[in-house]
Amino acid sequence: MVQPVWVVPDRVEGETFAAMFAALDATTAERVGPARPHTLVVPIRNEAGQVTGGLWGCTLYAWLHIQMLVVPEPMRGQGLGSKVVQVAEDEAIARGCIGAVVDSFSFQAGGFYRKLGYARFASLEDCPPGHQRMYFFKRLS
Repeated sequence: MVQPVWVVPDRVEGETFAAMFAALDATTAERVGPARPHTLVVPIRNEAGQVTGGLWGCTLYAWLHIQMLVVPEPMRGQGLGSKVVQVAEDEAIARGCIGAVVDSFSFQAGGFYRKLGYARFASLEDCPPGHQRMYFFKRLS
């Protein structure tokens, strides 16, 4: 057996993630089926067509995973964030998803997600130090 070499690289080759993901998927596919992450992006663009914010996530194992949501400061408070999340949830439902999951820091969007029907199910203290990382989910219908 080859002994592993423990080196933490400064840069990672593009195929590293794919190889690690394939190895993990091989260990779970028998129980839950193969992982088939499908990117889901709802960009917000300015008048010039440049992306200034939006939602980035994926659908995986029948759940929408919201990984990033940003609404430009001058556009906040106008319902745009709610609309972007609704568009993503509608697409997730069309893809057969049963729920959505997201995390947010305590100084960010917890109240926003609760307003949209998300329930907090966990938190991680001092992440970042002095704050919480909060985890929310919502069943989609």
